[in-house]
Amino acid sequence: MKKLLGCVVAVVVALTTLPASAQLELPAASPSAKVSQDVGLTEISVDYSSPAVKGRKIWGELVPMDQVWRTGANMATKITFSRDVTFGGKPVPAGTYSLVTIPMQKEWTVVLNKELGLFGGGKAYDQKDDVVRVSATPAEIPSRERLTFLFSNTTDDQTSLDFEWGTLRVSVPVKTDTAAYAQANIQSAVNGAWRSLANAARYVADTSKDYNTALGYADDSLAIQSHWFNNWIKADILARSGKYAEARKFAQTAWDLGQKDQGFFYKEQVAKALQDWKGKK
Repeated sequence: MKKLLGCVVAVVVALTTLPASAQLELPAASPSAKVSQDVGLTEISVDYSSPAVKGRKIWGELVPMDQVWRTGANMATKITFSRDVTFGGKPVPAGTYSLVTIPMQKEWTVVLNKELGLFGGGKAYDQKDDVVRVSATPAEIPSRERLTFLFSNTTDDQTSLDFEWGTLRVSVPVKTDTAAYAQANIQSAVNGAWRSLANAARYVADTSKDYNTALGYADDSLAIQSHWFNNWIKADILARSGKYAEARKFAQTAWDLGQKDQGFFYKEQVAKALQDWKGKK
């Protein structure tokens, strides 16, 4: 017995005399986890700590019913949306939120709250910080030892955010307007393309004086979208080439389109050109 006690004391002394830089690494009781899913052009991610059942009764004992629960261990679970979505049918702006739940026998309440320091961060839950509250009906599943978030039934426009632990699953549908986001990206690309080509036309005309190549870039820009800027660029290049009559036509188009644009920053130059090129061939 004395020999065993001596061994225990030796181990304790060894541990307490370890250098400060030497950390004893042991498995976490509730390890960190993260899951993410792209839904069309929207990324949804969930960060949480995953406790285990360990033979305990979860619902109604370890996790009280009818009370706000952090939906995991340590700090409250976090969910992040890269774009606006509808969560359980309710609109939610892009951003990161604490995800908490209120377990009930027949229907759960799933809450997104804007306070990110809940529970482990020393912040108490306050309903005034709720962004949305939605209802979800729990379903029976085969036993799952560790709390797990996952995505299921994912398409380009929607997914199901599922939470499973013990013998229960809770699911919330998440939808995103992928078609609208894609159309916005297409329009942005188109806008960028015509502007880039117009700037290329101006650069070539200014530097190499290769007006034929510059006009080709201007025409490619106009084929994508007719704007006062690329019409003016083409007019200016044509005038440099001595083609004033044709240049004046494009300058007039630039003038007409520019009247509808508060960003018509070449207004004075276009007006002067229309006067100077009048009657020239």
